[in-house]
Amino acid sequence: MEGASRDLPQDILTDIFATLEIPDLVRAGSVCSSWRSAYSRLLLPGHYRRPQMPCLLYTSESAGESVACLYSLAEKRTYKLTLPGPPISSRHLIGSSQGLLVTVDDRSEMHLVNPITGEQIDLPSVITIEQVKPVYSDSGALHKYEFSWHSAARVYGPPSVSAPEELRSKLHHKAFVFSDDTCNGYIVVLIHNPFCQLSFARAGGDSWIWLPPHTHYDDCIYRNGLLYAVTSFGEIHAFDLSSPVVTVRMITWEPELEDQLLNTYIVQAPWGNLLQVWRLYEHCDLEPEPGASVFWNTGELIIYEVDASSGERTKKTSCLRDHVLFLGHNQSLCLAAQDYPALKGNHAYFTDDNVLWTKGFKNNPRDMGILDLGNNGREELVSPQLCSNCPAPVWMTPNLRKMKLAFNE
Repeated sequence: MEGASRDLPQDILTDIFATLEIPDLVRAGSVCSSWRSAYSRLLLPGHYRRPQMPCLLYTSESAGESVACLYSLAEKRTYKLTLPGPPISSRHLIGSSQGLLVTVDDRSEMHLVNPITGEQIDLPSVITIEQVKPVYSDSGALHKYEFSWHSAARVYGPPSVSAPEELRSKLHHKAFVFSDDTCNGYIVVLIHNPFCQLSFARAGGDSWIWLPPHTHYDDCIYRNGLLYAVTSFGEIHAFDLSSPVVTVRMITWEPELEDQLLNTYIVQAPWGNLLQVWRLYEHCDLEPEPGASVFWNTGELIIYEVDASSGERTKKTSCLRDHVLFLGHNQSLCLAAQDYPALKGNHAYFTDDNVLWTKGFKNNPRDMGILDLGNNGREELVSPQLCSNCPAPVWMTPNLRKMKLAFNE
């Protein structure tokens, strides 16, 4: 039977392969030259359109320093992917969107990586960010970075000087890659310190563009030329990036929530509205006994629907019925469960994304799992003992995009 399937015409093989999830598709493409040819045809723009289920990407010490592990929720199995250097275990992983990882190397420079195709491209240099200046040695080599602690509104303190590998622990927080339909290209948005400000870069550009004046951003989404960014206070700001002069307007003010630990997300709902999601934590222990771990656990999600055109919150809910959320150090997603049979409706799939876990408390318990939005019950994703603590696990939607082709359009 296997030999007969290898003799199938290329167009039939291609049609069959187009129904596979990407991990299965990559595996099929390695069987023989005929199957490899059919697989290669699907790499061409517009040939593979099957929606992909997010996978959990993490590293494991036992897998090797250059290997990323990709856990498939559909198959409940892990695939191993060898990534280009520098080793993924030595990088900070600050974002995942559009099937791409945004990483920071030990010189605090950023790269886009497609773990499926193995491609990598450099992002504009960190020295083009508003708050960063290079410090050169007498021989003209980059020696250190000067990091300025200012926003558009105030100066928080004197500049600090950091070694190249140290800046990334101070500066980088979270990053996103968005398709930009206004120019048939892509933009990368970076949330960075001091106090979680915004900068962005266009594909093919050579510098980061600062977006003052606000601070304390937690999450972003982009559509129709507008960048929607939510702050940790619940404000949503809309930046118009489609014109030469960037403008910003307030969409919503913060809701009335009790004073407690939380993260905020902004999500595109399949039915058109935006979702503002508050992730509340419980069972916190930030001052443990000597030798014990700092920890907190996700306890509840509070969800608001927001009409982006009017800025009105239409309703507050903790129920998404037949939809699911993916939250973490990745682009926040809301998907219809009926399109992904392996997913559970009215559940949230979440990973760590607090800076204390992604850059600080690397040996502490992980806060990740599946949350039932109906009763706040939790279940485990994969055994935390399998995951290395650095970089932190993220959700990634596999993508066959050839990056260099896409970013040079």
